[in-house]
Amino acid sequence: MENGTLLAAVDLGSNSYRLEIGRYDHGLIQRVEYLKETVRQGGGLDANRHLTPEAMQRGWDCLARFGERLAAFEPANVRAVATQTLREARNRDTFLVRAQEALGFPIEVIAGREEARLIYEGVARLLPQSKERRLVIDIGGRSTELILGQGFTAHTLESFRVGSVAWSQKYFSEGQLSSSAFERAEVAAKAILDEALAAYPRKAWDCAYGASGTVGAVADVLAANGWEGPSVTREGLAWLRDELVAAGHTDHVDLPGLKEDRRPVIGGGLAVLCAVFDLLQIDTLQPAQGALRHGVLYDLIERQGTDSDLRATTVAGLAARFGVDPAQAQRVADVAGHLLRQLRGDSRALRKLAWAARLHEIGCQIAHSEHHKHGAYILEHADAPGFSQPELHRLGLLVLGHRGKLRKLQVGFEDDVFVQQLLALRLAVILCHARRDPQLEGLRLMRRGGALMLQLPEGWVQAWPQSAHLLREEVVSWQKTPREFLLQE
Repeated sequence: MENGTLLAAVDLGSNSYRLEIGRYDHGLIQRVEYLKETVRQGGGLDANRHLTPEAMQRGWDCLARFGERLAAFEPANVRAVATQTLREARNRDTFLVRAQEALGFPIEVIAGREEARLIYEGVARLLPQSKERRLVIDIGGRSTELILGQGFTAHTLESFRVGSVAWSQKYFSEGQLSSSAFERAEVAAKAILDEALAAYPRKAWDCAYGASGTVGAVADVLAANGWEGPSVTREGLAWLRDELVAAGHTDHVDLPGLKEDRRPVIGGGLAVLCAVFDLLQIDTLQPAQGALRHGVLYDLIERQGTDSDLRATTVAGLAARFGVDPAQAQRVADVAGHLLRQLRGDSRALRKLAWAARLHEIGCQIAHSEHHKHGAYILEHADAPGFSQPELHRLGLLVLGHRGKLRKLQVGFEDDVFVQQLLALRLAVILCHARRDPQLEGLRLMRRGGALMLQLPEGWVQAWPQSAHLLREEVVSWQKTPREFLLQE
């Protein structure tokens, strides 16, 4: 990546939307601009987990403003991620259609553990480098992430469905603040976080850090009210809880350092933070400068270098875990890439096709019969660091579609890139069916009008009759889709 390149990260959080723009400079990112808007979308989920029209409109309006700022950016230099609220929302697809139009870029709904990984990367990048073992905590609007790591590497990641917005709505309804409400809220949070005790023992970390959201708000209040900062301590939390109870209602809370947008959710956030302190035996928590959006920016840098892309490491790990035949996987990847390059030189499309090829037999560990279906299921439900849920879904579709009938994909086949990737993968599997290197010399995959056509050299059919038979069957398979595949013998 060239020095001076502008990168942008958009974080669609449950409480706030954030836009971070940075300039790449010798491996580091220097802040250019930071925008934050309190959208409070997490509070717009109804009892059926549908976003209300008002909550969706707030999000669309904010993203339109962000989109205007990002209009001149290259697509490869922008990444937008959505977290717990959109993970939960049953009508998220309705929201995302207009949201992506407003922003002008794709929006990825990331899994909880992927959110945790990116949070840790953002925190670690903005901390001095050391060998200390770190516990990182991020209490968001509807989820809390806990991470153990060292250096730039996260070792233990988890996301829990407990957060400042959700807990404020549930236990401090109508803004009422009382000792009994705090007690109920903390007990409920501990009930959810209890399972973290085994994975995050006190002996496993040297220093605890709090990222963004609630921790930053609490640290600001304590510092503004004379507490020795910037640390958050047990004593400070107890004092703040007493102050909120004394106020009795969020409308009556008047504390230096408390921002207006935090006032409605401070009760829920504080209750969760107190629960985390008790369960994990934390005495002091250091506010961290880094956050999810910073992790997204540094992940963008890694994604543009094939050697450092975490997704490639994840693919290799999945292939090893499920006993994929490495020789056959590489053979299919090489052939599929050779064919796709004849249609397009898009490095990102080629990279993702190679991942699908390396994982196309991942389901054989479960059963060889219908292994493509097992493989797709694994990818749809796997913890896959570096991948967003839409990316995993698309990867799963390629694995599902690498053999058999095409109708099972239930896609419209309008996406040219996907269709070309899918055809290249299916042809590669056919050509490598004997699990040996095929004869590719003279084979040309090309566009012919609105169709795709594979041209075979003279004598190829006679030399490879079984492959030719399978290719003819592939022509028939595509006849049952809106796209056409031709074979010129």
